[in-house]
Amino acid sequence: MVATVRRQRPRRLACWALMTVLLADLLALSDTLAVMSVDLGSESMKVAIVKPGVPMEIVLNKESRRKTPVTVTLKENERFFGDSAASMAIKNPKATLRYFQHLLGKQENNPHVALYKARFPEHELGFDPQRQTVYFQISPQLQFSPEEVLSMLLNYSRSLAEDFAEQPIKDAVITVPAFFNQAERRAVLQAARMAGLKVLQLINDNTATALSYGVFRRKDINSTAQNIMFYDMGSGSTVCTIVTYQTVKTKDAGMQPQLQIRGVGFDRTLGGLEMELRLREHLAGLFNEQRRGQRAKDVRENPRAMAKLLREANRLKTVLSANADHVAQIEGLMDDVDFKAKVTRAEFEELCADLFERVPGPVQQALQSAEMKLDEIEQVILVGGATRVPKVQEVLLKAVGKEELGKNINADEAAAMGAVYQAAALSKAFKVKPFVVRDAVIYPILVEFTREVEEETGVRSLKHNKRILFSRMGPYPQRKVITFNRYSHDFNFHINYGDLGFLGPEDLRVFGSQNLTTVKLKGVGESFKKYPDYESKGIKAHFNLDESGVLSLDRVESVFETLVEDSPEEESTLTKLGNTISSLFGGGSTPDTKENGTDTVQEEEEGPAEGSKDEPGEQAELKEEAEAPAEDTSSPPPPEAKGASAPEGEKATEKDGGNKPEAQKPSEKGEAGSEGAPPAPEEEKKQKPARKQRMVEEIGVELVVLDLPDLPEDQLARSAQKLQDLTLRDLQKQEREKAANSLEAFIFETQDKLYQPEYQEVSTEEQREDISGKLSAASTWLEDEGFGATTAMLKEKLAELRKLCHGLFFRVEERKKWPERLSALDNLLNHSSMFLKGARLIPEMDQIFTEVEMTTLEKIINETWAWKNTTVAEQAKLPATEKPVLLSKDIEAKMAALDREVQYLLNKAKFAKPRPRPRDKNGTRAEAPLNASASDQSEKVIPPPGQTEDTKPIPEPEKEAGSEAADSEPLELGGPAAESEQKEHPEQPTGQKQTLKNDEL
Repeated sequence: MVATVRRQRPRRLACWALMTVLLADLLALSDTLAVMSVDLGSESMKVAIVKPGVPMEIVLNKESRRKTPVTVTLKENERFFGDSAASMAIKNPKATLRYFQHLLGKQENNPHVALYKARFPEHELGFDPQRQTVYFQISPQLQFSPEEVLSMLLNYSRSLAEDFAEQPIKDAVITVPAFFNQAERRAVLQAARMAGLKVLQLINDNTATALSYGVFRRKDINSTAQNIMFYDMGSGSTVCTIVTYQTVKTKDAGMQPQLQIRGVGFDRTLGGLEMELRLREHLAGLFNEQRRGQRAKDVRENPRAMAKLLREANRLKTVLSANADHVAQIEGLMDDVDFKAKVTRAEFEELCADLFERVPGPVQQALQSAEMKLDEIEQVILVGGATRVPKVQEVLLKAVGKEELGKNINADEAAAMGAVYQAAALSKAFKVKPFVVRDAVIYPILVEFTREVEEETGVRSLKHNKRILFSRMGPYPQRKVITFNRYSHDFNFHINYGDLGFLGPEDLRVFGSQNLTTVKLKGVGESFKKYPDYESKGIKAHFNLDESGVLSLDRVESVFETLVEDSPEEESTLTKLGNTISSLFGGGSTPDTKENGTDTVQEEEEGPAEGSKDEPGEQAELKEEAEAPAEDTSSPPPPEAKGASAPEGEKATEKDGGNKPEAQKPSEKGEAGSEGAPPAPEEEKKQKPARKQRMVEEIGVELVVLDLPDLPEDQLARSAQKLQDLTLRDLQKQEREKAANSLEAFIFETQDKLYQPEYQEVSTEEQREDISGKLSAASTWLEDEGFGATTAMLKEKLAELRKLCHGLFFRVEERKKWPERLSALDNLLNHSSMFLKGARLIPEMDQIFTEVEMTTLEKIINETWAWKNTTVAEQAKLPATEKPVLLSKDIEAKMAALDREVQYLLNKAKFAKPRPRPRDKNGTRAEAPLNASASDQSEKVIPPPGQTEDTKPIPEPEKEAGSEAADSEPLELGGPAAESEQKEHPEQPTGQKQTLKNDEL
């Protein structure tokens, strides 16, 4: 038993050590993981992060504000972001860019481009003939596209998040307006790619707000559907959303809460910015009237004055939301003339009367798209800064017919908090409570193609077909497969938007092109020639509408099928073992579903084409497609390339699109029979010839983008490199400014210290004059030549000054530390002496410390006392201007050595076991004679009354024996000092040394 314990104990220790190392690695890895979200509004943005130990926190910017203006100032040699850029808008309005998101994904003929020019005439917009888009022409050398400007801002938001999280961040979830189309969403993704961000998802801001509302009210969600309307009026647009909350049964997590977007209505130009522009125009008119007789220029022609008026209009709108009137005043508006005028809330409401009439519009659109009535809406919740205008609330309350409007959500930060919750759910570093999100498609997408049709008279004509790919208000993300059955040669089809009748004429013009992509297929005819004996199952196009709402064509395949005879060979043992291992490690057919986040919809084949009722042949083909999967229902399809699960029983062959025959498994009926009882040989022979073989041939695809061409890869790389160079330049500038500030601060602080008594006490007059002279020379150099000095020169100058003053600072610091360090050393010495005296008073029978250990402690105490007295005496003889011999680090080293020896003895006393004593005939313990050795006492056993000495004593419990066996391993008697003492006494007998070990045990 003893040997077994000794063998297992090192193994257990090794296992615990390995687990500790692994746990430390995991903790170190978790400290480097963090995700962020960016709520990108028109006027301001909010950044939130999640990192280990910090759940869902809004990031503070450099001004310690929770929201940052979406403003960028671009000059020849520097850039400004956020509040710094907003303050530069008045000094340099042409170089300060705001509301540039309104230009994302829009061509030059878009009405919003003209509207932007009218609102901000100070900006010069250039034309890109390649993409038919616009860019900002700040100077002949500086020009940036809206995607590049957005990329700069995203990079700045990441820097804020990294400073707040104190670790690098790459993963992000970015909010976009729900009405963004495919071109606008792709533009945001390209901007994030330029910034080096990995976008986990582009989430609609209304969905993020609904998720934040549901996460913090999880307990209130049950199986009964609750319909909540969110009315979000921000600075640039207004979105109304109807959301249904209820618990649903999920495959992996059981009953979990779910939000489903039921209806969405929006107005692209209704927001706080338009109200501020109306106020700015009103204030400009008042200022011109005040200077009418002075032959002054129109204030509208002065960009700086208009920037001041816009800032004052923003403040005035906020104040009038809580007051009936307010005085607008600007010092030196133009030509050093001050402006002051009183504006009432009634005047403001009259200026924006037509805007307030548009407030109920998004509500009606949302109800129509959701096919619901106002009676079904339980609550209307306000979101967005512009909803704080009293007239907006008044009109909205009348439109929805409710008693009151809900204000129980943070109107500014709800979207950022919901987005960062989604980021944590999508990240592999965090585990959050599941919350199912089912977003809705705003703009339907369909596939159009043309095919020759033979009429009854024998005349062939072209027929235009349409198939709805993703219907309006349908859920996403999801995958769809469209099968083309009547083609045996190369052909083209088109991906376009569906019916957009719910948009008005002006919205359709702003929307842009309704044609998305033309798909040209190459290799269809060759695939038919390659498999002439196979039956064609059609050309299958796999579409994916991902979590960001971006449509992509994953692949196009030509599928063939034939009947083959079953081979008699069975699967080898290695093949069966490989299949088993693959199924254990996720190789099965069950798709991986995320525990939280958006609901993944499997691929589905779209229904019959529009107008197919007039063509019986088309109906027969569709029916044949629907019946095809019935043959494969028994066998789950293997994983497709790119991770897509194939519908309709399709099976992928090789990942690279190769041709590899794949045998079909037995039917469902055959498998059911094999599970119950082994089938008869006759039945096996009947089933084997029915096995099918499927071949999949990859078809070449050429995409022609029709709405807005993406940036080419070379141009995208150049833009990313240009932004990296600007970022590097900013970092170098910040480093140089930091070095200059450090040098200047050191000079001023040191000059001030030279006149303080504590520094004068440890320095001579000559030393102070020498230091002061060099500091003055460095200050003069910094003023005269510092502007042209490099970062290395500034750092070198600072290092020289610090080296010059090192001795002075060292002497002052040591004198500050002496009282505290010496007092702590005295206390430790006193307590150690008292502990040693108490240890020597312990009777020899109960003594747990050896003589060597107590002698060692006494020696260390005496040596420390002697060192302290000698060093203090030597220091007292030295002048204060010389280098001290009493150093704080030496005091700390002496304290550490003494404390280590005392702690060793205290730990030994803490875990020492009391020594058992023999009992006499009366049942009391007998005192051991003074001359008895420890080995005699441990081996002598006195039998109890009524028992002879020959009788064997009762054995101790097994657990005690085991513990003694485990504890009988060699143990150290003391610390390093004790070991050295034992080596100094070799004349000590071996038996006595062994007795000391037994005494200790």
